[in-house]
Amino acid sequence: MKNFALILMMVIAVTFTANTQEKTAQKKRQNRRQFTVEQNTELAVKRMTLALDLNEKQQNQIKPLLMTQAAQRKTAMEKMKKARENKQKPSEEELFTMRSQQLGNQIAMKKSMKEILTKEQFEEFEKMVKMRKTKGKKMLEKKGKK
Repeated sequence: MKNFALILMMVIAVTFTANTQEKTAQKKRQNRRQFTVEQNTELAVKRMTLALDLNEKQQNQIKPLLMTQAAQRKTAMEKMKKARENKQKPSEEELFTMRSQQLGNQIAMKKSMKEILTKEQFEEFEKMVKMRKTKGKKMLEKKGKK
């Protein structure tokens, strides 16, 4: 009987702890500051200026590209969020279209950046993109394990 009571108390404690951690994570996501497209663009340009040593002309050329990219990303995320709230899953055709559009945008961005940046800057930019992808994959793996 003592063992049963002990096991029951442990199960309750573990369940309570898991629920508390999940609620804390949800609150953190909700409290995360949401910057405007313009603010995100400004921060991205400054990060790139520091990393790539951009001159004023390059900054002015890159800013509209990043602004467009951020606006497209925000629109897509809002669309996906609404679909998730309505418990709708996109069809395979919609997924293909979204992924195709995303890859097209990446190709156009890479082409534009290649025209704006010097060879050395572009190589460093490619390294930055690769590192960001690697970091994103690690985050997804970590999220999947939970």
